[in-house]
Amino acid sequence: MADHPRGASWRLVAALGVTQIVSWGTLYYAFSLMIDAFAGAAHIARSGVVGAFSVALLVTGLASAPVGRLIDRHGGRAVMTAGSAAAAVLLAALAFVTSAWELYAVWALLGLVMAATLYDPAFAVLVQAFEERQRKAITALTLFGGFASTVFWPLTQTLLERFGWQGALVALGAINLLVCVPLHWWVVPAAPAGARRTKDQRSRKAALPLLDATFIGLCAAFTGNALVFSAMSVHLIPLLQGKGLSPSQAAWVGAMIGPMQVLGRIIEYTLLSRWSPSRVGSLAMWLLPVSLGLLAFAVPQLAMMAAFALLYGMGNGVMTIVRGATPAELYGRERYGAINGAMATPVLIAKAAGPIIASLVLAVTASAPGLLLCLAATAAGSAVVFTLTVRRRRAGARSIPQQAAPP
Repeated sequence: MADHPRGASWRLVAALGVTQIVSWGTLYYAFSLMIDAFAGAAHIARSGVVGAFSVALLVTGLASAPVGRLIDRHGGRAVMTAGSAAAAVLLAALAFVTSAWELYAVWALLGLVMAATLYDPAFAVLVQAFEERQRKAITALTLFGGFASTVFWPLTQTLLERFGWQGALVALGAINLLVCVPLHWWVVPAAPAGARRTKDQRSRKAALPLLDATFIGLCAAFTGNALVFSAMSVHLIPLLQGKGLSPSQAAWVGAMIGPMQVLGRIIEYTLLSRWSPSRVGSLAMWLLPVSLGLLAFAVPQLAMMAAFALLYGMGNGVMTIVRGATPAELYGRERYGAINGAMATPVLIAKAAGPIIASLVLAVTASAPGLLLCLAATAAGSAVVFTLTVRRRRAGARSIPQQAAPP
């Protein structure tokens, strides 16, 4: 590590791990517990509240590339600190919305906050800080992030019961102010390692490979994969009940997915650490269509449903790492923030659109198996695109040393 000793960098992972738990917990997971409260305050239907959250995800996607470029040029300290400070203010502001336009306006601004505080900016900071073990750092960070719902669903529920939804929001904002702001300011580097660059180097950094076949292929694969996972996150319990499971059995299967995500990340960190991120990605990509095919055709027995949860959860958990580490593997560290942010834009848009698209498919097919097969086909197509894209990229990289040197 050029500017940061090994110990300092791993302290950075731990600090970002804590802030990821808080950021995901307060900005993402707490939302589902307050939908009815937002609907009552803004005088709109639950679907309208979900629409506000979808707008936030859309804004996050659109802002990811500019945020990544800022981190490439200036480091992550100011960006992530400002994001957490804004989170504190905006979460408190949510407690006082009285109309739909106010709700949508605040959530749109929270979309900017998520672009500055969630995984993508944190990954960019880690890639800058770690020269050789950046993938290990990304994996370790996602292990922290996997506990966000475990911590903040019960914590948010406790705050709701004790202080009401408005007091809970103010408290969640205060946690961002008291925990994330100081950690981001004191621990995140102010500028990337080797920040002194020539003018030519800066101009090369500014160009993004938007028309590169590898970039387009990765974006398409990640987007299709994210769309399917997003659709399943909303429709999973009804689909399980459609297989004949009782509500309690469906909830039990759904609850298994979180631990399986963590298990997948642990396996990636230990058993698959010698594999390249793109090779791990090919495996993780194929776990999704296999798991959905299993769910579509399996008999409604808990053992089969547990096998589905294992494959689905592991694939979902590992894909977070793959999406963070693969751009660094294929494009290097220099423009990582901008490239990863540009890839995140269609991914986050797909996450916002996934549940809506799945609802439309369900309306057309009028059957849970029909929806599952459509999602499995989309996931399989994404896996094919990813596998072919990284193979072509590796083949091209191997052919470069064999070419004649220029005179």
